[in-house]
Amino acid sequence: MRRYFQSHLNRNFSIAMIWINGGSNLDADGKKGINKLLCSLLTRGCEGFNNLELSDFIESHGAELNHEVFEDGMFISLKSLDAHFNKLFPLLDLVINKPILSEEQFQIVKKSILNSIKKDKENPFNISFEKWSRIVYLQHPYAFNCGGYEKDVISIGYSDILSEYKDFNFREKYLISNNVEINENSSKDFKKITFTEKNNSPNYDLNPESRFVSSHKKSNQLILMLGNQTCSTKSIEYWPLKLLESHLSFGMSSILFKLFREKNGLTYDVGVFNPIRKENAPFLIYLSVSNKNAIIAFELLYKLWKELIFSLISDEEIFLAKEKLKSSFLISNQSLDMILQTDLQLISYGIYPRSKDYCFEKIEEISPLDIQKLTNKYFAKPFLSITGDKKICNDIKSKWLINF
Repeated sequence: MRRYFQSHLNRNFSIAMIWINGGSNLDADGKKGINKLLCSLLTRGCEGFNNLELSDFIESHGAELNHEVFEDGMFISLKSLDAHFNKLFPLLDLVINKPILSEEQFQIVKKSILNSIKKDKENPFNISFEKWSRIVYLQHPYAFNCGGYEKDVISIGYSDILSEYKDFNFREKYLISNNVEINENSSKDFKKITFTEKNNSPNYDLNPESRFVSSHKKSNQLILMLGNQTCSTKSIEYWPLKLLESHLSFGMSSILFKLFREKNGLTYDVGVFNPIRKENAPFLIYLSVSNKNAIIAFELLYKLWKELIFSLISDEEIFLAKEKLKSSFLISNQSLDMILQTDLQLISYGIYPRSKDYCFEKIEEISPLDIQKLTNKYFAKPFLSITGDKKICNDIKSKWLINF
């Protein structure tokens, strides 16, 4: 395990995070959700502590032990006041290397995950995004839900988890902390990390029918998601796309806010989803709208999409987008959890952690033409997913086939 320490991030509390390469992207066919199940089970007992003893020990020191699974990997983190951290820190090694993995706890975790999957099905945003991901990424691991699917999770047995843990032992692991007292054999030289880029352009040889999907649901609300896969976080194209995200969705001066809420009063839920990913990341505009305004909203979204492809963003708008993007970076760097999580995720991708000066320099280099080149590259043939009333979905589909 490679270790990194941010000694300049002094607080009155300490955090240690471990990133394990391989998350839902390693879920086998028919076993989608197995790594979510494994990650949850790891924190439910380890050598010297059963589930209740581990929970009581952590809570008695006012500490937190958390976990989360992504497409590319999983996080396990420990957070406590400095005074207790040295006593608690060994737990991280135990849950990673010496978990109990009891069959009783396996059944409890499995039931909990199945309940979460059922709840997610009630959210039209989750339905729409899952359908969107499947047509955008096809058989790529990013096409599948990190939490898994009910049919798959039901089929996962205790022996499957034990087998998955054997594979887990051989995955690359990285640790980061702001507490230097636990520094042993650390790899503090970030310069050892090399910058590489792998970027596969999406396939544009697709007709509009193949780039459209709908889910019919009796509801007064319609969900629209329009976008495409773009580039890896490692790509030089990452920064212009983040600036476009800022232009579209950051604050009340953003294009989406002004277009859909301020000028037309169509929706309260509109934004852009463009997360950090090791491979081609999704970039999509999402919004919810009432049935009576659904057609108008789609037409406005279509017009905006075409403007992004064929028109340059003005210098004034670019300047504002840059200032908002810089501000968002500063805000995110106020949280120690967010700083360490982002740095560790970037390290696992083989990227040098980004300083404020580096980020600001990259942002300032971006021109309106840089953004237009990428909108032409990635957005010429977007994918649309909608969830809502069947008749409205069909009406939008007709307009989609004509215009896209």
